[in-house]
Amino acid sequence: MKAHRDQHFLIDQGAIDRIADLVDVKGRAVLEIGPGQGALTSALLSRGALVKAVELDSMLCDELACRFAPEIEAGRLELIHADAARDPYPPFEIVISNLPYSASSKITFRLLDTGFEVAVLMYQKEFADRMIAPAGTPDCGRLSIMMQTYTCLQKCFDLPPNFFSPRPQVRSTVMKIIPRGPIFPISDRTFYADVVRALFSHRRKTVRNGLRGSTGVFTHEWIARAIATLPPEILASRPEELYLEDFATIANLT
Repeated sequence: MKAHRDQHFLIDQGAIDRIADLVDVKGRAVLEIGPGQGALTSALLSRGALVKAVELDSMLCDELACRFAPEIEAGRLELIHADAARDPYPPFEIVISNLPYSASSKITFRLLDTGFEVAVLMYQKEFADRMIAPAGTPDCGRLSIMMQTYTCLQKCFDLPPNFFSPRPQVRSTVMKIIPRGPIFPISDRTFYADVVRALFSHRRKTVRNGLRGSTGVFTHEWIARAIATLPPEILASRPEELYLEDFATIANLT
């Protein structure tokens, strides 16, 4: 069996149950992105969740509609044929999903902007490791900084390739994500995101040179003011050497 649309279906029932049991979903509106063949969907429904399943593949949507016809009729499952990386989400409280690897970054940032109570998401292990890489270390990046600024991250467990069909070439990791306010005050969330994105697009450059190369993002006046105002140790650092407080300091110069 070949992967279709970057989909590797989780087939180990023990792992499916572990994922479904990480959060109490009874009576809660649960967004499931990429339900695939419905294994996790079934587990969530059996635990009393009100599932909003977003699936891009039209053939899988047809199969899911047939398999879960009674649940759809009863209002326990809403099946939505849409692209979770672009299309609007239905109202939800919790996210529990085995995300497609190729869309993990875009969907994660969308969820962060949309807001949720708690998320249980499965990623490629390498992606999850980048997410939890501490600020100020070589492995951190835009994903690490944004997620650690606005959420608490908990690595739950890893899953081997043989738990999936077709087998991926990599291990997977299940993460539990709980939103929280930033540790350091941030005056403008959108501008903060722009600063983090701009600096990591020049990650091999110092902050000073990265800002100078970001005239398409910031005004010349703001860049000049930032370079004149920021401490020399921040300006001389590369983005992966900065801490969350440093990013907040830069972004608050609005």
